[in-house]
Amino acid sequence: MCGIVGYIGENQAAPILLDGLAKLEYRGYDSAGIAIYDGNEIRMEKVMGRLKVLEELTHGGETMPGCAGIGHTRWATHGCPSDTNAHPHFNKEHSIVVVHNGIIENYAKLKRKLEAKGYEFLSETDTEVLVHLLTEYYDGDPIAAIERVMRRVEGSYALGIMFLDHPHHIYAARKDSPLIVGASPVGNLIASDVPAILRYTRNVYYMENEEIVCLSKENIRFFNIDGDKLEKTPTTIDWDIDAAEKGGYEHFMLKEIYEQPKAVRDTISPRLKNNDVVIEELGMTDDELRAVRKISIVACGSAYHAGITGKYVLEGMARIPVEVDLASEFRYRNPIYEEGTLAIIISQSGETADSLAALREAKKHGVRVLGIVNVVGSSIAREADNVMYTWAGPEISVATTKAYSAQIAALYLLAMKFAKVRGTVSQEEFLKMQSDLEQLPEQIETLLGMKEKIQRFANRYLAADHMFFIGRGIDYAISLEGSLKLKEISYIHSEAYAAGELKHGTISLIEDGTLVVALATQENLYPKTISNIVEVKTRGAFVMAVTNFGHKEIEKTADYVIYIPKTNQFFTNSLAIIPLQLFGYYVSLGRGLDVDKPRNLAKSVTVE
Repeated sequence: MCGIVGYIGENQAAPILLDGLAKLEYRGYDSAGIAIYDGNEIRMEKVMGRLKVLEELTHGGETMPGCAGIGHTRWATHGCPSDTNAHPHFNKEHSIVVVHNGIIENYAKLKRKLEAKGYEFLSETDTEVLVHLLTEYYDGDPIAAIERVMRRVEGSYALGIMFLDHPHHIYAARKDSPLIVGASPVGNLIASDVPAILRYTRNVYYMENEEIVCLSKENIRFFNIDGDKLEKTPTTIDWDIDAAEKGGYEHFMLKEIYEQPKAVRDTISPRLKNNDVVIEELGMTDDELRAVRKISIVACGSAYHAGITGKYVLEGMARIPVEVDLASEFRYRNPIYEEGTLAIIISQSGETADSLAALREAKKHGVRVLGIVNVVGSSIAREADNVMYTWAGPEISVATTKAYSAQIAALYLLAMKFAKVRGTVSQEEFLKMQSDLEQLPEQIETLLGMKEKIQRFANRYLAADHMFFIGRGIDYAISLEGSLKLKEISYIHSEAYAAGELKHGTISLIEDGTLVVALATQENLYPKTISNIVEVKTRGAFVMAVTNFGHKEIEKTADYVIYIPKTNQFFTNSLAIIPLQLFGYYVSLGRGLDVDKPRNLAKSVTVE
C-alpha cells in the first residue's frame, strides 16, 4: 500500500527512483511522483495514473537531472486520486518536500491550527499537514524539526523528506509503516520494500518505530526520537535478483503459482529431521507445548483463510482448541486472554497493520505470540516472541499464491509437532504424515501440468456475473480462498459457503447456468457434499467439482471434474487450491484485466 523510494549518491537519481517505484507497483497505487534536487532547486513532477505516465512525462527521468531525490506511488486514502493529491508535497516556499505512507489520524485538528496560522493547503491529503508542520518547526536543524513533528502527529507513517537548505542529504522517519535503508558503494537508498533496491544493494537496515535516518552519498546516520545517535547492523538479503523479476512469465501471479512446489519444499524440508518435526525458531520446549491450552490465530485476507485451515488441522490432529479471528476485529471484540494461550499471527509481508496491532494487543495481555511471516526483519517478525518463516521468496503479485501455500505448510508442521508431543498421533501415523507432506511439492507439480485443461474451462465463464464455492470442513476453508482468488482479480462476484448452509437461504440465489465450484476432498464428508451438489444441480447450477483421484462416481452429479492426487486428509488444501488459483488467473486473463495489479487493492495493507 503506497511505495517510497529515495536515493542520494553519484548517479542520476530520477531513473533509479522510477526503477524502484516500478518494483513497488505490486503494492497498489493510483498516482506517482518524484522530487529531485537539480543543483539549484528541488523540482517535482507528479501525475495521476500508472507509473508509465510519469516515465513518459520525464522521458525516463532524463528531464530531471540531479543526484538526490525521493519518489512515491500513492494509494488514495484522504482525497480522491488526482495530480494535486499525488505525492510528493511541497511547502509554499518549495524548500521542503515530503512523501508519506500511512495515515495521520489527527490531521484535521492539526490542519485547523496550521490554517489559523496562515498556512494554505492545496490538496485534500493528510500528508500536507506534515510538510507545513516541518516548515513551522524548522530552524535550520532538520533532525530537530522531524523530531517535533513526530511528537505532534498520531497514526502511522513512513516519511521521505528533502530540505533545500541541506541539498546533500535526504531524511526519513518511520512509525508503524515499513521503511528500509540500503547501503551501496555508489550511494544510499530508502524504500518501502526490498525489491525496490535489490538491483543496487543487498545490504539493508530495517528501521524500527520512531527512528530517523539521515543519508548522504557516503554516510548513513540513525537517530531516535530524542535525537540520540543509534548504532544499527545491516542485514544481507540473500534473494536471487531473478526472484523479483517475471523470468519470462506473462505475469508475476503465474510465475508465483509455478513457484509453489519450491516454496512448499523450502518451508517443510529444513524442519523434517530424524523422523521428527524440528522448529528451532519456535523456541518452546516439549513441556511448554504440552502446556498450551488454546491457540488463537489472527490474520487478514488469504492469511486468515490459511488460519481457518490451521484450525481444522490443529484441532483434528493435535486436539487443541483453536480460535481464528480477523485481525481487524480482534482488538475490538475484547477477546478473553486465557492462561496457556498461544497467539499465532500470520502475515505474508509481516507489516499488515491490523495484524501488527493484534500482536501488540495480545502481548500487552501477557500472551505468547508466534509470528508466521515471509519477510525477514519485518515488524511482526521483530515484535513477536518467536517467528516461523515461510521461505516463499519475494511475492510480487497482489493476489497471493505461493505465500498462502507456504503458510498452510507451516501450519501443517506446527500441527504435527503439537500432535507428536501431546501423543494424539502414533509414531506410525506420524511417519505416514511426514511421507505425505514430503510428497506435496511433486504432487503440486503434477497439478500444474493441467493448466491448459483449466484454461479451456475458464474461458467458458469469462462473462459470468456470479459464482459460488462450496465445501465442508477443510473443503470450506479451501472454498474461501478459491472464491477470494477469483473475485479479487476477475471482479466477478463470488461467495464461499459451508455446503451444509446452502439450504439456509443461499440456495435461493442459484439459477440456470450459475457456476458452483464444489470441493469434495474429505472422505468422511464425501456423501454429504454429493447431496449438496445434487441440491444445486436441481436448481439449474453448472457444477465444477474438485475431488480426489478414484472418486469417479462424482461424475454422475457434477458437470466437470478436476481430480487431485490422494494425500492425508489434513493436507488436501495444498493440492485443491492449485486448480482454483489457475482458474481465477485464466478468467482474469481472458477478461483482459491487470492480473498482477487488480483495481483498488494493495499488496501490503499497512493502514487500518
